[in-house]
Amino acid sequence: MKNKIFIGLLILLGLVKNTFAQEQPNILWIVTDDHRYDAVRSFNKMLTGNEMSTLGYVESPNIDRLTNMGTTFINTYCQASGCAPSRASMHSGRYPFRSGVYEFEYHHNKAEHSEPTFPEQLASLGYQTLRIGKLGVRLKTVENGKSKNYNIYQNNIDFKQLRKDGFTGWGKDWFYEMDGKKLDKPFKSMEYFVTQNGEFEYISERLEKEYPKYKGTAAKAHKKYDLLRHYNKKKGPQTPFSPGILAGVSSRKAGETRDGFYSKIFEAYLKNENDKFSFGSQTINAINEEKPQFFYIGFDFPHTPVLPPASYRERFKKYTYKVPNFNEKELKSMPKQFLKQVKSSYTDHFTDEEKQKMIQDYFAFCAYGDALVGKSVDDFIAYNKKKNKPYLIVYVNGDHGWKLNDHGAVSKFTPWDIDSHNPIVVISSDKNKFPEGKVVREFTEFVDVAPTILAAAGANIKDEKFSYLDGIDMAKQVSRQAPKRDYVVGEAHAVTGPRAFIRTKDYMFSIQTRPDKIRGKHMEWALNASYQDLDPALYDMKADPHEVNNLAFDKKYQKIAKKMKEKLINIVLGDNRVEVGWGKGSRVTGTKVYRSNFAPGSHDYKLKL
Repeated sequence: MKNKIFIGLLILLGLVKNTFAQEQPNILWIVTDDHRYDAVRSFNKMLTGNEMSTLGYVESPNIDRLTNMGTTFINTYCQASGCAPSRASMHSGRYPFRSGVYEFEYHHNKAEHSEPTFPEQLASLGYQTLRIGKLGVRLKTVENGKSKNYNIYQNNIDFKQLRKDGFTGWGKDWFYEMDGKKLDKPFKSMEYFVTQNGEFEYISERLEKEYPKYKGTAAKAHKKYDLLRHYNKKKGPQTPFSPGILAGVSSRKAGETRDGFYSKIFEAYLKNENDKFSFGSQTINAINEEKPQFFYIGFDFPHTPVLPPASYRERFKKYTYKVPNFNEKELKSMPKQFLKQVKSSYTDHFTDEEKQKMIQDYFAFCAYGDALVGKSVDDFIAYNKKKNKPYLIVYVNGDHGWKLNDHGAVSKFTPWDIDSHNPIVVISSDKNKFPEGKVVREFTEFVDVAPTILAAAGANIKDEKFSYLDGIDMAKQVSRQAPKRDYVVGEAHAVTGPRAFIRTKDYMFSIQTRPDKIRGKHMEWALNASYQDLDPALYDMKADPHEVNNLAFDKKYQKIAKKMKEKLINIVLGDNRVEVGWGKGSRVTGTKVYRSNFAPGSHDYKLKL
């Protein structure tokens, strides 16, 4: 009798244990913006053996702590080094050449190849989903032949509305009225600062011409916030109306910038006990305790405008940085498409003082954002411990990288390592799946985010309904059950024009993929184009880690270039490539899908050089 009772207790305990193990975890997904990997000490240590960047001092105690708490996938690469296509690849779990989203185009979910984004799939698995901050996915839907807004998440605290409500230090929006009067012609994308007292300071050349009371406000703001704007040497020095703020000080104190409010909102949402949750003019549903939760925070830092709070900026002024070296000889062998991006964002003509200021403020902004990431993670873990819930955290260090005079320019948009190398950290209450302090050095990609989160949420990603996913569950990488990648691959069309890349451990190869952006035409152009017309790039990462010397036409490297070119073309152009005639602007209604599939199965992760 005693034995039967004992066995019964064991079975009961086993059932309880299994039930907890199978309980869907609450999930927090954090993505930063334009975030260089060398702005994080732990990443530098993993990659170079030194905590500091080659540029100088960096500060990242909270992200460093995350790497100790979970598993770091240090060699992760984005699929497209532009905000919108990169975020589309993460949300869809698909390469750009499979989703048809190559740059900043609006797209919709009615095309025959379209599939649900992974937050939508989570909702079908029983999750309640919330987005706070920047989304960047320009997904619409079509009803009765008309394009309409479409929400991927069930609950949304939108960053655009937050800045309209004044919960920001800086913003840019359309203005349809001024001084209480409706405008016949709206102000397009007018900049403004919001002071600590909530006052709006407008920056608009047209505004100052049409409204005398605002004359000189831009110049005052430029001096007040010590701004460095991007300027073209040929067009003369910067003005208060020049585009792109590369350095300056925030109009708000730490914690009360737009990113600071994301963190505050998240904390308040977790503590809310009402049926609804309100912040500013936005009201959403409160947490449904009967459902597992998926939270996404899209931080804006360190994207331009680079405006760290004064407390951070002052600390970083004491550090002198080594500005990335640039020799104009590099321009001679630089691919034309790369050169196009460099010329549009050229900075090597800046003064030494301007370059220092640009780098100091960038790393100060990253340090400030690091504190916000740490706070959000701590609040999330505390919530789950209080509720006795399992959890998963996926931290993505930037939707892509950022240049700081690397190759003589700022910005992103190229497949150079500094623009496309973005480590991911995964932390789980299940330490067997994602062990503490573990470093995975095999290649991972942004398309892996969707299957990783879906699998953790209980989805069987081997099921046919998930067969469209291009990525791999990163838990399989940890357990060595995933296929070994010899390369990573991607394609983007913004700024440079249509261009794809393939990267191995030792080499990066890239080509122009088509002569224009007319979807459905010239899809296989690169098959017959001359090698010169492909505008090729080849870099030897061992000999040239900063990717300065383009070896695409070097005779010693022709065999390597040929193999990489053939593999890349077969994958991005010939292995179920998709292009869609979405239409123009935000009123997208096109449903025509064009395919190219002359080399099916080419994307097999295998490339021997």
